Amino acid sequence: MKIEKISSRVLMCCVALIVVCFAAFLLIGYDNPVGEYNEPMLTDVIMWLMYVLTAVTAALTVWSLVRSAQSNKGNDPAATTGVPGGKIIMCTTCLTIASFVIGWLCGLGEKDFTATDGTVTTAGWVTVVDAFCISMGILFVAAAIAVVVSMTGVMTKSASK
Repeated sequence: MKIEKISSRVLMCCVALIVVCFAAFLLIGYDNPVGEYNEPMLTDVIMWLMYVLTAVTAALTVWSLVRSAQSNKGNDPAATTGVPGGKIIMCTTCLTIASFVIGWLCGLGEKDFTATDGTVTTAGWVTVVDAFCISMGILFVAAAIAVVVSMTGVMTKSASK
């Protein structure tokens, strides 16, 4: 089976799993008022989905880096594919760091958060959560742009010239 076919099937399975989880989250017990707030019953499903997808993504990223390093020993992949991997890695690293810094700066000055059950989250942790949320938004937009660029084939067309 070709790698493109495997990749496509895995993507479709992931999308289906995410859609099913979010549909269940929104359709099963979403209207569950607790005090002044709504507490959906399947919040844990969404949280576990996030944890599993993050762990799988991290493991596959490490595996891909090791595999790529082994297969490209002494070769310049940019010469054969036209994709400047080193520049992409550098830009990705800089974008990730910049998104965390922007998120951190936007989250400064937060106050302590008190949940309905009385649990208090300190302002420092609220700032960390804000930083991660803003960073995820920035990285989501960057990933969407990268997918569009990848689908157009702009980067690979330059290798054939």
